[in-house]
Amino acid sequence: MTSSIQEPSQEVRHALKASLKQRKGSRAIRIIGPFTPLALLVIWEFASRFGWVDARFFPAPSSIFSTFVELLQSGVLMDHTVISLVRILVGFTLGAIPGVLVGVLLGSLEWARILFEPIFASMLPIPKITIYPLLMLIFGLGETSKWLIIAIGVFFTVMFNTLGGVLQTNLLLFDVAKANGANPWQQWAGVALPSALPSVFTGLKLALGGSFVVLAASEYVGSQSGLGYMIWSAWSTFSVSKMYVGIVVISVLGYCATSLVSLAQRLLVPWARR
Repeated sequence: MTSSIQEPSQEVRHALKASLKQRKGSRAIRIIGPFTPLALLVIWEFASRFGWVDARFFPAPSSIFSTFVELLQSGVLMDHTVISLVRILVGFTLGAIPGVLVGVLLGSLEWARILFEPIFASMLPIPKITIYPLLMLIFGLGETSKWLIIAIGVFFTVMFNTLGGVLQTNLLLFDVAKANGANPWQQWAGVALPSALPSVFTGLKLALGGSFVVLAASEYVGSQSGLGYMIWSAWSTFSVSKMYVGIVVISVLGYCATSLVSLAQRLLVPWARR
């Protein structure tokens, strides 16, 4: 009596071996992946030390780190960082809250969307930093102009993402809310906004990243403080290591801020998890 279990064919065995190799390779990549930035820093260090790159423009990471420690100990770096973070916090708040509200409003009311969306759409392509000279003329060189230029950039990103999220809401949900006696405010707060929250948080993360770019550019001009000013003053004195310190600090702050928004999204929008 022959066995009903047949040996796998040669093609199947090859496929199994290939799948096993792919899994091993994927596991190795996951292990090595977190160390790739360190490997790049090591390569950069040797390239700068042995003259493979121009150390005037690409100083060794160890030199940049020593400059970072000096600026941190002197308090200069902390002062500039705190000032920039306050500007980001105020400007982001001023832009994000109206952005969410206007996005929900335009997404919920067709007549408002027909009237006002073309206006916002025509203003969206304008590079927001080009408005900064006008803001300085109106509000001066103080903090107000910096808050507003950040707020303007944040507003458009958050508003259009919120609008898109509301427009993707199933209309049946609005019909159910109306059938249960929900007024327009309850429909916005109970249907439109929760449905748009995943898109809202996407807009918040994009806007937060862009706000650091706008901040640095605004601090280049008409400012005597902040990380952008520190980078610009380092460039003017050819203090390249100091300039790299400012760039890295802005990058780290932007990454941490975006990570906090992602954490808030996981807590507040659990239904959007995969």
